[in-house]
Amino acid sequence: QVQLVESGGGLVQAGDSLRLSCAASGSTFSTYSVGWFRQAPGKEREFVAAIRRTGHTYYVDSVKGRFTISRDNAKTTVYLQMESLRPEDTAVYYCAAGSGIILSSIASARQYPHWGQGTQVTVSS
Repeated sequence: QVQLVESGGGLVQAGDSLRLSCAASGSTFSTYSVGWFRQAPGKEREFVAAIRRTGHTYYVDSVKGRFTISRDNAKTTVYLQMESLRPEDTAVYYCAAGSGIILSSIASARQYPHWGQGTQVTVSS
């Protein structure tokens, strides 16, 4: 099993930035694809960004140019740098990991067997 712990959420104003961290256990971290998902009250879980073991990255259109996902395999940590935050970015953000995630399903939450507990991001206007 893999343990994932998110951190870095908080309350900010529109236009501010935050960096979320997803710390993972296990010596096979470098083999995982890692994704960030978010869920606002009353809404379905939404894909935000993902990074494959190759370092290739993927984003939902609404965050392209504002969010950057990266990984530090030596620290077994994935980051989500969020810039120019908007009120509509308010949600609980979850990181998820899995091995063998195929490219065509990189944005599908069902493909990720390991999940963290989430961290709250609130953006006020």
